[in-house]
Amino acid sequence: MFRVMSNHRTVIALTLAGAALASAASVSAAPPRAPKAAMAKQDALPAPDAVLAVLNRANAAQIKAMRAEPIPVSTGGAVREMSSNWVSATYYVGASRLARVTNDKETLVFLSEAAEHFNYGLRGSRSPKLMLNADEMAIGDLYEELYARRRQEGVIMPLRQRLDWALPHLGRQPIPEHLVWWWSDALFMAPPVLARMSALTGDPKYLEAMDKQWWRTFARLYDPDESLYYRDERFIARRDERGRKLFWSRGNGWVMGGMARMLEAMPADYVQRPRYITIFQAMAKRVAGLQRADGLWASSLMQPDLFPEAETSGSAFFVYALAWGINHGVLDRATYQPVVVKGWKALEAQTLPSGMIGAVQKTGDQPVPTAATDIGPYGTGAFLLAGLEVMNLSKPTTALPLAEPAQDPADFIVATTPTPALPRTVRGPEEEARHATEMKAVAALAYDPLIEGPGLAPAQVPPAAPGQPTPPKMIYRMAPPPAGQDKPRATVRYAPERYDDILWENDRTAHRIYGPALEQYEPPSTSGVDAWGKSVRYPFMTRQLRTGDQHAYHGEGIDYYNVKTFRGAGGLGVWDGGKLWVSRNWKDYKILKDGPDVASFKVSYAPWKVGEKRQVWESRTFTLPMGTNFTRMVSTFGSNAKGPITVALGITKAPTSKTAGDLRADKARGVFSFWDVTDPDKGTMGVALLVDPAQIVDVVETDSDWLVLVKVTPGKPFVYYMGAVWDKGLDFHSRADWEAYVFAQKPDFNPAR
Repeated sequence: MFRVMSNHRTVIALTLAGAALASAASVSAAPPRAPKAAMAKQDALPAPDAVLAVLNRANAAQIKAMRAEPIPVSTGGAVREMSSNWVSATYYVGASRLARVTNDKETLVFLSEAAEHFNYGLRGSRSPKLMLNADEMAIGDLYEELYARRRQEGVIMPLRQRLDWALPHLGRQPIPEHLVWWWSDALFMAPPVLARMSALTGDPKYLEAMDKQWWRTFARLYDPDESLYYRDERFIARRDERGRKLFWSRGNGWVMGGMARMLEAMPADYVQRPRYITIFQAMAKRVAGLQRADGLWASSLMQPDLFPEAETSGSAFFVYALAWGINHGVLDRATYQPVVVKGWKALEAQTLPSGMIGAVQKTGDQPVPTAATDIGPYGTGAFLLAGLEVMNLSKPTTALPLAEPAQDPADFIVATTPTPALPRTVRGPEEEARHATEMKAVAALAYDPLIEGPGLAPAQVPPAAPGQPTPPKMIYRMAPPPAGQDKPRATVRYAPERYDDILWENDRTAHRIYGPALEQYEPPSTSGVDAWGKSVRYPFMTRQLRTGDQHAYHGEGIDYYNVKTFRGAGGLGVWDGGKLWVSRNWKDYKILKDGPDVASFKVSYAPWKVGEKRQVWESRTFTLPMGTNFTRMVSTFGSNAKGPITVALGITKAPTSKTAGDLRADKARGVFSFWDVTDPDKGTMGVALLVDPAQIVDVVETDSDWLVLVKVTPGKPFVYYMGAVWDKGLDFHSRADWEAYVFAQKPDFNPAR
């Protein structure tokens, strides 16, 4: 197949309809390789026994350091002590995985002490908002690990109750303005716990709720142009004096590390799994390319000069995720193993005399300077996870998902059941000041069930401007575009985060067609054309998708036109034997021009059956200039049989209601104008086709579509135009206005122009 894309988007061009564990070789070319002798020396795998010795030393040092600190009564701000917060929970994750390998009683006693001390519960019981905080769910992995090894119902019951309470909020419809997981760190803390709960209980509801909220967070924070995550929405528009974006190393490490753990528990046939794999591979390629010469990653990934010092917490998560990808067949070994080996050596170089990993950036929400002696339990946890995967690099790949640990013998469970320690509170002035700043962000960005919970009234819509139609009901208004992106332009974009959609729009109209990924997620899926309502002059489709709820109105437009498997707004097929034969979604694409004056792209469709003996295939170029509602289509068909074919250009009869809209057809002029049934809230969509009258054979009606039949010669291109309007947009507010515009058009049907 061919796909020509700008920048790094080649990474995420993987079709999601492929195997779940696609090789990263299909998304990234191997870097230039050194001579074999030099490469062998540089890329030699660390000896597993040597790595394990380093891990055991770091683990013992972390346990010793935590035991030396009294446990605080309130553990939210604890950064050194045993606690139930994410700081310690991240260490518990790494230590639990290490204990699977070593069965070390001291480690299991310590982990059990932590679980017993907190009575297998989660923080945050003071308010519903805190009860949903993903940071407080991170310790759930420890409880799940102990439950898997001990099968004691009380070990998992409090966690399961909390997760059961959270599920309606995670999957709340319509999507509220404030997300439950509004910051990137959350994707390490909670999703693996939910996915694993489904694996442990056999109940898919935890995985399904996790999946809904994960992709909502993805839609808000993932930058498809960089294959990286913003820490939260405050950072999306932030640029330094050189125009560089701020991507926090540990923030992206949280995401990749969380995806690895989540995929370990996700069923191999889960429908969304290929989509996660594709994003993981895209991030892996981008992250590998940002590795510094010393083997580590800068705290601010795209601003390495601003943070030149060593920082290990983000780096350790990257080494872990990349090594994990190799070990489970998700990433290409030849491409990524040199990156992992180099990264591991750099991490080992930052171990302190105590045995713990140093250069761990302190708790926070963005890059800050880090000292070589800075430590943190989460840094140790990431280091343990990384080392355990490095130990396995010499082994064959292991299929996913992973089985849960076997139940421990009864006497071993008794031997590793501890007595809890006493708590105390410790918080320094620097941490208090940082915490106060972060809490302001929490108050501004976090979803609050008391305000936005299911069943509560949506936000009020501001009144319409004079002379403009009343806008639809609005759940919330999405954030405005970043500076410089609020100017009118024509644009086209490939959107892998939305199942390979291709989006195109100008200052008046907006459309999309569907790609191969959607065929697996929403089968069957075919080549109809979608039309969106638009009420702003600048591009809005990407940000509308980022809300995670493009079918709702968020102040700039709406997608409520239902294509289904029909022709939508100008999709086509072949008419043969009184039947419409249609292709699947596009298989290849090439962006020809991405604005500002014209948006143009080309797609091809794989061969499909027509009748009993014939096969056809098609390529089509879409061109949308500024200042018009019409996209010009130049289509060329191929065929395995000689002779003309009858192509059907379609308009769906009932795209927004059960009742069909109205079609005005003028065959002599080649003008076909459709006006849909009016929705009391969302308004009306209009669609039009402009067709060369000399080609028209007939106009027919099926149960789903009106079809304009045209005679076409294989190998010879032909032209038609498709246009759409929303009466709550900016230009046409009635059928009469729309049709006056449509019938005044002067289309050019010469395919050479």
